Amino acid sequence: MDLTPSGALRRGICALTVAATVPYLTLKSLWLCGSTVGFAPGAEIADSGALWAGNLVTFVMDAVAVLLALALIRPWGRRIPSGLLLFPAWVGSGMLGALLLELPLVFGTELLFGTEPSIDAQSWLRPWVFAVVYGGFAVQGLTLLAGFGLHARERWAGLLADRIGDLPRTATLGLQRVLAVTAAGLAVPLAATRLYWALGGDLARPLRLTEGHRPARIIDAVTAALLLAACGAFLHVVLRRTPERPLAPALVTGWVAGGAVFAWGSWTVFAWLLTPEVPEQADVVPPAGQLAEAAQAGVGLLLLVLGALILIERAHAAADVQSAG
Repeated sequence: MDLTPSGALRRGICALTVAATVPYLTLKSLWLCGSTVGFAPGAEIADSGALWAGNLVTFVMDAVAVLLALALIRPWGRRIPSGLLLFPAWVGSGMLGALLLELPLVFGTELLFGTEPSIDAQSWLRPWVFAVVYGGFAVQGLTLLAGFGLHARERWAGLLADRIGDLPRTATLGLQRVLAVTAAGLAVPLAATRLYWALGGDLARPLRLTEGHRPARIIDAVTAALLLAACGAFLHVVLRRTPERPLAPALVTGWVAGGAVFAWGSWTVFAWLLTPEVPEQADVVPPAGQLAEAAQAGVGLLLLVLGALILIERAHAAADVQSAG
């Protein structure tokens, strides 16, 4: 099978990714132009600048997915500096990877237990909108992860073949360990809080999410698992307790789970900043809940810095070996 950048497999992956973004980008374009397509009958939507800005930001985010898909298959993509490619790929992998875990659980529980009455803040949308949007996200998640995996296997084959003990012991290793332990120290109580919410706890939750709302509780359970998986993977790498183990499993786990923690934590904080008006009483997040969401963004930021240090130090060590040889 041809796995080169011009190969049929990569072209197919890119085409599927682009095709999956078309419905979402079309819908967002219509909303940005003032259309009410997809709105439920009788829905009353305030003429909010925050809503328009949110639609613009999410349109740009999905447009970046198109550019990323092209970069992963075209020769010019390998000339893009690693950092410029890795950051959007990491955020996209985490955001869409979390959805790939959550969507089967949400739809599976609906098949088993039935659909809950609509109490969501977005009940003003027609049901087909969710099918189009999340169906597209699922396809994008699968294709972008596959495309990035092929790109990484070609561009960073040496890193993926390394053992944990092959990573360089540089002057920043102590800092890496401090960052990993700090992130884990924050992640454990955050994961416990998410599990408490997932099991039905309502303390520090918005009123809207205290009346059942099964999907939100599933998301909380998945987020708890991702927090623990991400920090566990990074601790495994920086503590070097099993240097003979292959690096790839921890790297992939830290990549997807850490990206999810960072992406969704940061998105929640960004959404708060984007909505300056006072929300409805049912949507008000208690201070403790706000602290938990902000702390998740903080954990994600620590993992971002830690991952960048690991990759930069490894790249410098590889360059030194090549120059010496």
